Amino acid sequence: MAEHLPPLQNLRAFEATARRLSMTLAAEELHLTHGAISRQIRALEDHLGTPLFRRLTRKIELTDAGVSFYSVVTRLLSELAREAEAIRSRSETQRLVISSGVSFASRWLTPRLHRLMALHPEFDIHLEVTDNWVDFARSQLDIALRYGPGTYPAATAERIMNETVSPVCAPTYLEQVGGLAKPADLSRCRLIHEVGMTATWERWFAMVNLPYPEARGPGYSHGSMSIEAAVRGEGVALGRSVLVAEDLRQGRLVAPFPHAKLDVELGYDLVYRAGNQHHPKVQAIRTWLADEVLKAASI
Repeated sequence: MAEHLPPLQNLRAFEATARRLSMTLAAEELHLTHGAISRQIRALEDHLGTPLFRRLTRKIELTDAGVSFYSVVTRLLSELAREAEAIRSRSETQRLVISSGVSFASRWLTPRLHRLMALHPEFDIHLEVTDNWVDFARSQLDIALRYGPGTYPAATAERIMNETVSPVCAPTYLEQVGGLAKPADLSRCRLIHEVGMTATWERWFAMVNLPYPEARGPGYSHGSMSIEAAVRGEGVALGRSVLVAEDLRQGRLVAPFPHAKLDVELGYDLVYRAGNQHHPKVQAIRTWLADEVLKAASI
């Protein structure tokens, strides 16, 4: 049957021309040239074996066959458009697109996503990992999880977790340096830096009333990388409390001075389109995140 059907682009050219009774206007509507429209209609007429238009001096008219065919084409194209929109809407309803920063995704979010999937099997969850800001108006994004100040352009943000930083290192490195009895002992350690972080080693040493030793050490662009370096025994990192919690629980890292915590101005935010606070997807993520934060705090 398919081989007897005319090409869809020919049908669209015919429908627009018949509706407007002008090839010029049809060409403007479909962003084609007048010649392209004329060729597509000629091809359709050749396919059907009959003229669909009468070409008069300054206008065109539908033939009897054209009137009959226009009625059928209009109905079928409308049904196709409605069904395509219904399928697209169902797909968008089922898909839940989450954007997360690199470090938060790798150290906190991804290991927990299986619980969200089990809780909401009606959603097909898609995770996009990037530290760049995303424009809700130009993307299919539903939710963003961002580490930031709490204000984002053209969006609503809810703070889900604040953060502190304190020194952490691998047990093997702690043994290698002969233990760390007091903060001043860090002066003989290799310090791992997170590049671009406002909560720096300089600020931490100032908080404990010690001069910054300017010890040499590697720098990493993401918190997850500096934590992994600490786990490998490369030195002592300023561990971000949210990102290192699991490593501390599992013993991959130790915190020699657990009470010497420096507050961080930034935090983790649930971000979504302004006005979408009651959207089912936002409500589902908000409830799940609140439960996960409580679980993490109680362990």
